[in-house]
Amino acid sequence: MAARVRTRQLSAVEVVTAHLKQIERVNPLVNAIVTLLPERALAAAAAADAASGCGDALGPLHGLPIAHKDTTMTRGIRTTFGSPIFRDHVPDQDALIVERLRAAGAIAIGKTNVPELGAGSHSFNPIFGATRNPYDLSKTAGGSSGGAAAALACGMHPIADGSDLGGSLRNPGNFNNVVGFRPSLGRVPSWPSSAPWSSLAVHGPLARTVGDVALMLTAIAGPDRRAPIAIAQSPEIFAPPLDRDFQGVRVAWSADLGGLPVDPRVIETLAEQRPVFTDLGCQVEDAVLDLIGANEVFQTLRAWGFEQSYGDLLDTHRDQMKETVIWNIEQGRTLTGRDISRAEAQRSEIFERARVFFDEHEFLLAPVNQVPPFALATEYPT
Repeated sequence: MAARVRTRQLSAVEVVTAHLKQIERVNPLVNAIVTLLPERALAAAAAADAASGCGDALGPLHGLPIAHKDTTMTRGIRTTFGSPIFRDHVPDQDALIVERLRAAGAIAIGKTNVPELGAGSHSFNPIFGATRNPYDLSKTAGGSSGGAAAALACGMHPIADGSDLGGSLRNPGNFNNVVGFRPSLGRVPSWPSSAPWSSLAVHGPLARTVGDVALMLTAIAGPDRRAPIAIAQSPEIFAPPLDRDFQGVRVAWSADLGGLPVDPRVIETLAEQRPVFTDLGCQVEDAVLDLIGANEVFQTLRAWGFEQSYGDLLDTHRDQMKETVIWNIEQGRTLTGRDISRAEAQRSEIFERARVFFDEHEFLLAPVNQVPPFALATEYPT
């Protein structure tokens, strides 16, 4: 689509108009886009068409509509974080990922729904309510990038940005049958940030195909001096075609990652896909990556991060925060230096085991989620 806009086979105004009409048709059913910018988007589209006609250098996403996650700062566009505390918050600067998407020619069409403060695998909050799964309106679209994934599945825009601390790109991608890709730490650097040295959360792309995700990475990957954690590698590594020969590639297969409780429906669906990889020529074998201690490490570091990011808000706005966020902050306040040092030591051990595992296997195939999309009225499955 971007190539057709660049070569003037399509106009950006036509593309944006078509997506606005789709939003008008289906967004009332799924509640994926919570702030809509029709006039702004059409004006940007007209400017994009003018640039196409006068020989200006055009970015890889030229003329493509995008909706930004409502936890991602957008200059001049309301960004609520799904929290009543920030109901009327309008940032005066873009997040780095938004800055890069705009520079690549993407056109902001709106903001997508999230859980309160981005916490949880179900995108609902007191301001906008819940996002519904396009495949079953009685079910969740996942989270925390649930609005983005649902909107993509409904054709409301072709690309979206998101973020991921504990599955927030991958979980909604899985629940909505789109691609949510969590990049390696530093691949898509984050700025501004209250915790720039954090090693848990990342920004990343969502789209309907792997190829479109790769296209987005050509625009959003790469180092930036404002971000202390950044991989110093050109984003052009994502530009070549993705086709490759999988003959003999060693693939590890695990239905439960070594004993996690997984819904039988998830295991059955995953097992049905195993022949896809053998047909490609992969050597698929059952293997388990030793993740002992991973859950404890994650809970410790997540609680530490929540206290760092939201502790001050708890002191001043406790009555406007949901219980799971409060719990995480309070857990963070009970941590000792010994708790954190043990978690970091355990994480180092897990990393070393993973390094050895991936010396022997190029890929690990496993469930994204332990359960299928759950009921809209359920805050989280237990």
